[in-house]
Amino acid sequence: MTTYQLTPRSADESAAICSRRGFLGKAAGFGLIATATGAPTLTYFVRSKGAPSAAPLGEWFASTCQGCTTWCPVQVKIVDGVAVKVRGNPYSAANHGEICPRPHLALQQVYDPDRIKVPMKRTNPRKGKDEDPAFVPIGWDEAMDLLAERMMQLRRDDETHKFAVFRGRYTYLRDVIYSALPKIFGSPNGISHSAICAEAEKFGAYCTEGFWDYRDYDLENTRYVLCWGADPLASNRQVPHAISIWGKVQDQAEIAVVDPRLSITAAKADEWLPVMPGEDGALAVAMAHVILTEGLWSREFVGDFDQDGGAFVAGELVDEASFAEAHCHGLVKWWNLELKDRTPEWAEKQCGIPADQIRRVAIGFAKAAPRAISWVSPGASMQARGGYAAMAAHALNGLVGSTDNLGGCVQKTKVPADSIPDLAPYQDEIAKKNSKQKKIDQRGTLAFPSLKSGKSGGGVVTNNAADAILNGDPYDIKVAIAYWANFAFSCSDTKRWEKALAKIPYFVHITTHASETSHFADLVLPAAHQMFEKWGFLKSKQNLHGYSTLNQRLIEPMWDVKQDETEVPWMIAEKLAEKGFSRLLDYYRESFADPESGTQPKDGAEFSLSALKLLTRPCWDASHKDYGKYGDRLNGWKDFLAKGVWNSHRYEYKSRWKKFKTKTGKFEFYSETLKAALGAHAEKHGTTVDKVLEATNYTARGEQAYIPHFEPALRWGEEGEFPFVFVEHRSRLNREGRSANCTWYQAHKNADPGDENWADVVKMNPVDASRLGLKQGQEVSVISPVGELKATLKLWEGVRPGTVAKCFGQGHWAYGRVASLDYQKRIPFGGNNNQILPAEYDRLSGSTARHGGVIRVKIIST
Repeated sequence: MTTYQLTPRSADESAAICSRRGFLGKAAGFGLIATATGAPTLTYFVRSKGAPSAAPLGEWFASTCQGCTTWCPVQVKIVDGVAVKVRGNPYSAANHGEICPRPHLALQQVYDPDRIKVPMKRTNPRKGKDEDPAFVPIGWDEAMDLLAERMMQLRRDDETHKFAVFRGRYTYLRDVIYSALPKIFGSPNGISHSAICAEAEKFGAYCTEGFWDYRDYDLENTRYVLCWGADPLASNRQVPHAISIWGKVQDQAEIAVVDPRLSITAAKADEWLPVMPGEDGALAVAMAHVILTEGLWSREFVGDFDQDGGAFVAGELVDEASFAEAHCHGLVKWWNLELKDRTPEWAEKQCGIPADQIRRVAIGFAKAAPRAISWVSPGASMQARGGYAAMAAHALNGLVGSTDNLGGCVQKTKVPADSIPDLAPYQDEIAKKNSKQKKIDQRGTLAFPSLKSGKSGGGVVTNNAADAILNGDPYDIKVAIAYWANFAFSCSDTKRWEKALAKIPYFVHITTHASETSHFADLVLPAAHQMFEKWGFLKSKQNLHGYSTLNQRLIEPMWDVKQDETEVPWMIAEKLAEKGFSRLLDYYRESFADPESGTQPKDGAEFSLSALKLLTRPCWDASHKDYGKYGDRLNGWKDFLAKGVWNSHRYEYKSRWKKFKTKTGKFEFYSETLKAALGAHAEKHGTTVDKVLEATNYTARGEQAYIPHFEPALRWGEEGEFPFVFVEHRSRLNREGRSANCTWYQAHKNADPGDENWADVVKMNPVDASRLGLKQGQEVSVISPVGELKATLKLWEGVRPGTVAKCFGQGHWAYGRVASLDYQKRIPFGGNNNQILPAEYDRLSGSTARHGGVIRVKIIST
């Protein structure tokens, strides 16, 4: 296993790094081509001043922050062509015109001298972490010619399905590159990052109320917030809205946080429940037991016994015929199969939370209903058996009638947008045939149902693509493009991705920075920064409003960057056309005419803007059938550009109560929806549902498969050798894990409870440290059955005894001179959690299992 020694930077070294950012205020300076070779190449750049701005203090322009999936509307202050400040967009109904810390860090990202500045070509044919890629700068024309020739060889060999596009973060222009490019070329392989980000939490809401998406929360009117691993003040979406309204929430509501770590939200809560990682399901079903035995369920939403005297009594079966259901299905069946024996006393032994506290929180939550929120997050769901925990925690919303209700947990308002034009007429016979091949990530196989929206293989299994590539199953990948993705850092058990990327004969990485993934590329292409240099749009929700928000090209890029989702595929299409395959370019030209002028795009820049206008027409074009139907009536394209955001109507409570998109049309405690999905997957493979559950590492059998239930935590490592359960969490400063090369990130890392500035710490309870004779500030090795990392030990009472916690985001051995300890020698600053996390999954959803204490570790002083 690979190990690294972490030497904390001195104050002088940190100050020196900060001083390098002084170039921001200068008209000219020196930058670096970010390479993984020997001494970096110095490149001189001069900022184009142009004419002085009309307003001496600058002007504000709209764009979007993509530091998390809330995708907040923002405004950027531009002074003489330079972005100098970011604030919330005052036209946004969702975030009150406020932002969190993340958008500010984007200013350091866009002007980072470590950005890739020109296309780079690999000259060393050998690939590996210890190999020097020997990148050399080339022009865009040469880069596109090299890529197009490799792609054309696949067409000549009738192997177009062996081409793949790997997508990380994106805008809603994504389908230009992610869908149209591979499908017209002839491949099924548009592979998204989604399963390493979420999916398991969506599984819970889908199986109970037929909604596969993130939920929204009525914080303004709530009286109880129960967070399952959620940290709304720091991560898990809606952070600006939560920050701005949390004082009101504290004044009017009780707050309880289920988390083995004292998060920012837990520190401001009335109740902290430091659950044993992976045992959230036990806690959730025990709370449901209490709510029913105390008679606190919602009669309006759930229903009631036909006759007086009916009750749920611990340990006793209930006659299903005696209970008249209202807007739910299968409550009594859920009780009889699971809940009747799940007492708080039973749960205390499983999850480590005192029975009295379980009872107190459950009763408080139910009495506040319907103004109560059970907020499910990745922490409680991205576990090896997390799908059912997500169901159980979300089912509490149904039990107390808070789902789709005032002060509760709701779905979303419609944000209209058009899809990319029909591409089928542009597919030739090769494309039609090969785009129907199996996808490379093995979704839909017996062991990976990935039941997005109830369809076998409907969702992605991102992390498994590495194993599929290594094993050549279902086939080899010969040419691949990845954009806005760093799977060699962000996927668990990273060495698998290092080997898989090294195996791909021709790999292209489109990125702002030379990352771990770039190290294995044959071409590294410089990408435009999403907030300042790129056209796009996003759809999201907060504060019971949906919205469409624009990314805009607000500054002239300092370097030779291109827009990843539009300009780059356009240039690929041009080169393919030169070599005899014109269908992709024909599609882009003929199908993406400017909706105002009718003019076909002539180059990638025009194509970017035409595509954006075409897909957002419902928000601004009065002639569109959906214009004004769901929200704002913007006065044309220029009005949309100026405001930067379209807002939906406010969510209407109870709008789903009689039309949940489940098999029964009701909120399902016994999920006929999941039963149908599992049955279809079993039939597809000629087996039984029990065999599917066995193949996917669940313990449930029979009818229990269709209800929210307790599943024991699945962990790697024996307790005797690896005594600590590892807890991973997110930083309020992480811009999707891409902040580590920003000095502001490092200088303010103690904004995350328990963390330290300019350091990477693993947090241990002092009780455990005393037992082991470990001291504050020691350098330690964190060793799991998978790998090892180095970090600094922090003794902290905010982590449950028997566990250790570490924030994700540090441990880069590439990405820049701040993110890494020694960029040339590929020595990381701190440790990447994914070096010690296993490639484990919640297989029903396809989600990576990175939470729930999926790995045990030991801590050794170095």
